[in-house]
Amino acid sequence: MTEYSSPHTTRTIADAQHPDTCVILFAKYPARDMAKTRLQPALGVEGAARMARQLLLHSVEQAVATDFAVELCVSPVATDPCWQTLNLPDSLQWSTQVEGDLGKRLITASQDALKRYQIIVLIGSDCPCLTAERIQTAVKQLDDHDAVMIPATDGGYVLLGFKQVDGSLFSDIIWSTASVAAVTQQRVADLGWTLALLAPLHDIDEPQDLEHLPPYWLKFAQYL
Repeated sequence: MTEYSSPHTTRTIADAQHPDTCVILFAKYPARDMAKTRLQPALGVEGAARMARQLLLHSVEQAVATDFAVELCVSPVATDPCWQTLNLPDSLQWSTQVEGDLGKRLITASQDALKRYQIIVLIGSDCPCLTAERIQTAVKQLDDHDAVMIPATDGGYVLLGFKQVDGSLFSDIIWSTASVAAVTQQRVADLGWTLALLAPLHDIDEPQDLEHLPPYWLKFAQYL
């Protein structure tokens, strides 16, 4: 039985109710003046950091509620004391993002996880509408498809899942642009894979995106 160490505890694959599936959540610590900085014109420095924290905690909560294994792939390193301040669930597995662009970080984490799991789902912490139910629905699509995507309304994607991985899905992509999802879909097609494409959801990146938050969330920030 394989074991994985975290800053909090040790967890075995058998602890997960779906031991063949892992949700990898990419996150950076919601530090003041370093997280969600594009929201600062609307929320202020402190408010943007609090919003980043709330988005991260919500994303972790939803991922854990799926009953899949959950790996938090983080920056700074998983052993940095800052992570202890968030009181995250002991059930999380932890890894540290490698150096390089987002594509390098995604492919490395995916390749490592596929040594242990049959299904990998990549998510971020920017989408409050990405619920446990939506993640579970996405994974179910992999019964009949090679890959599944939930696009973001800004042209990126909030979830990408697969049973095998190829470097072309993440290489030579201009990240944080409106073409990311379309380029990725074409790469999937070029591989001859089938893709389940689900309804797009809203990321929270810019001040105009705040209208897509649950209303009570604004109490976590200095909304003007």
